[in-house]
Amino acid sequence: MLPRLFARFPKSRYVLAGARNRMPTQYHASDQNLRDYWQLFVNRRAYVIQSMQPHPESGRHFYFRPKAGREGDPLSLDETVIRHHLEGVITIGLYAMNPSSQRCKWIAVDGDYDGSLKHLCELQWELETQKVESALEMSRRGGHLWIFGEQPLIARDCRLLIAGVAQKLDIPVKSSGTAEGIEIFPKHDELKEGEFGNAVRGPLGIHRAIGVRYWFYGADYSFTNQLAYLNRVKRLSEQRLTTLIEKIGRPASRPEKKSASGAGRPRQTGQIRSSFRILEHVEVRRKVGRNWVTRCPSCAADGRDNGGDNLAISVSEPQKYICWAGCTKEMIRAALGHPIPEKRVTSYA
Repeated sequence: MLPRLFARFPKSRYVLAGARNRMPTQYHASDQNLRDYWQLFVNRRAYVIQSMQPHPESGRHFYFRPKAGREGDPLSLDETVIRHHLEGVITIGLYAMNPSSQRCKWIAVDGDYDGSLKHLCELQWELETQKVESALEMSRRGGHLWIFGEQPLIARDCRLLIAGVAQKLDIPVKSSGTAEGIEIFPKHDELKEGEFGNAVRGPLGIHRAIGVRYWFYGADYSFTNQLAYLNRVKRLSEQRLTTLIEKIGRPASRPEKKSASGAGRPRQTGQIRSSFRILEHVEVRRKVGRNWVTRCPSCAADGRDNGGDNLAISVSEPQKYICWAGCTKEMIRAALGHPIPEKRVTSYA
């Protein structure tokens, strides 16, 4: 298996030696397991990989998009990658939303704070009363609640449903710059061509930070039993989703992430407000004067910025950022998987 992996990911940035440190029980994924997993979770071919080794400064295992060589094109998801994920060779992250349709196969609600598992159980119970079935997955600090569509569902409506139920139950929804709360995947109402949104760790894989595989509550710990259980979860139809949104009502304030500088300001003539927010895609390390300082994604992709301080982001106007090593905004956005659209009126990123 390992020679095939090296052949598929030449010069990859993850190190297989890290997989040997705390590897849990080995499981074999059958061809049927791969087909079931693909049908349940894969909505597009783009994906990310969780790093085998922690970052030397933050200690976090970051995700990156794998490429065919250092300068090659991003690789596409296939059943071999799914097998490696399930069998513990790598850990992948999946994107909820396909920009070609603005739809998603599933909704995932992530609770990663103290008390979040209780909130997820309350959310699951309330959804059950509305005849919406879901599956609860274990996680490091809380859990992930998954809802599967009868067919790909409009992302905007998926977000409205969860936000509306959460507001009814007084469950906090995390947004940019706010305190802890649940996170809703998909995280965006819509994506432009070439954008990816936010990925979530693929279920049934191994979390590299602690070397543990997380399972769904409700089934024995094997791929066959787990996937069979998930296939029995009743799917949410588009008609039912629309009915529920009208019944529950739209939340008073949508869980939309807003830029710090743009809120409440009138849009100037000819200015286009971008949906891209740099703070959603980088980890702020420290504050220096009027700027947040962190690692430049473009520099990091080239193996530079060892100090992790090349990128400066304005605290008061976070849409303004600069790489002191000379990377352009186009290079930074491309490294994050959110290239700048060709036709833009504003100079802001």
